[in-house]
Amino acid sequence: MADLGAILTAMVTPFGPDGRVDTDGAVRLMHHLVEHGSDGLVIAGSTGEAATLTDEEHIGLIRLAVQELGGRHTVVAGVGSNDTRHAVELTEQATAAGADALLSVTPYYVKPNRRGLIAHFTAVAAATDRPIILYNIPGRTGLDMPNDLCAELAQIDGIEAIKQARDTDVALIDGLDLYAGNDDMLADVLDLGGAGGILVASHLVGEQMRAMVDNPARRREIDASLHDVYEALSVTVNPIPVKAALNLCGLPAGGLRLPLVEADEAELDVVRSMLERHGLLEAAAA
Repeated sequence: MADLGAILTAMVTPFGPDGRVDTDGAVRLMHHLVEHGSDGLVIAGSTGEAATLTDEEHIGLIRLAVQELGGRHTVVAGVGSNDTRHAVELTEQATAAGADALLSVTPYYVKPNRRGLIAHFTAVAAATDRPIILYNIPGRTGLDMPNDLCAELAQIDGIEAIKQARDTDVALIDGLDLYAGNDDMLADVLDLGGAGGILVASHLVGEQMRAMVDNPARRREIDASLHDVYEALSVTVNPIPVKAALNLCGLPAGGLRLPLVEADEAELDVVRSMLERHGLLEAAAA
């Protein structure tokens, strides 16, 4: 598998005051992230509010990222759906747009059985010549893919990695690069010999998370120093807190699309306090 990088930020989708995608803000944020520790970006994933994007917006953002970053930084396109036909269509369109790899989430809500999952991912992988990263996130999909199933999926041509976002039984699987799917898993995954993480906190502390890759001797020390960042960004459902943090730091994020709503005052206080502790508001004001 091509080296996609270790620190991949699951980028938020900036929206303007009118609720439309803020393409200028997206470009600014893309460059900010790759200049502050990210090897590449995941575009139009769950943190990017893909569920509320039209297909035109979705593919447009991927095309924009390839235009801005292609050839220098990795562009991973979110292409998940609980409808296999739609997932295949998104996969084909993202491939045509120039994405380096594709992130495909376990079909949510419908909870297919094992044979259905194998058929789904076989169809997705057949729709592209780019590597597929499986995304196992039972907390959102209602379905956990056990390691033995993931090992079976690894035998499908083109399925080359997994973003693992469950709390237990995280392990290396033959044939799959392992990426941490939660920020607080990064140190553990790196210690296991995993490839890195697909992360949210790297919007704010990307350079520190990069240092966890580059300086294994300090990995646990750095990780401990970031626990309050992980906690603050989990004060309510993602991406509400990280968008609030970016807005407080003067970076483009904008609002959210329903059914997600803005952080309330208590949640904002948690986020603001974390930013103050880490000097991030001072850095933004400088």
